[in-house]
Amino acid sequence: MPNRKMGRASDQRTAMLRNMVTAFVINEKLETTTARAKEVSAIVEKLITAAVREKDNFTTKEVTVSSAKLDGKGKKVLTTKTSKSGKKYDVVDREIKTKTVTVDAPSRLAARRDAMYWLHKSHNDEGAAVNPVNKLYDELAQRYAGRNGGYTRVIKIGARKGDGSEMAILEFV
Repeated sequence: MPNRKMGRASDQRTAMLRNMVTAFVINEKLETTTARAKEVSAIVEKLITAAVREKDNFTTKEVTVSSAKLDGKGKKVLTTKTSKSGKKYDVVDREIKTKTVTVDAPSRLAARRDAMYWLHKSHNDEGAAVNPVNKLYDELAQRYAGRNGGYTRVIKIGARKGDGSEMAILEFV
């Protein structure tokens, strides 16, 4: 996808862009060089376009789920059973529930997998685990549903003090 070389080998460049795309989707703002901002912007625009196209392309179904019963302290409830040979052992008591789950259509699943190439699981500022693919499909696709492209903007902020590289802020519109 990227066509600027940015003075890096292809594997280094791809890793750098993946990290930047993930950070941008999670934080919704990124300060970097202008060339990198334009590359990240192009990648994110394509990801959001795919997410908007596939945002409602799923069904829901009821699934039976077996889970361990928990007591008041959150520990598993054990019951004692006797085997055929007469040995006694503890077994985790289980309960069966029905749960509603979403099932992606094949095209939505393919689009989510394409997004997983660029976005990897990360942590937010509070340290909680965040899946940016879920954020892309649940929040950003809903926000930009009525918009045809132009989801990001690059604002140039001048030269960097150390090496004079042109800096920019990348943000969602």
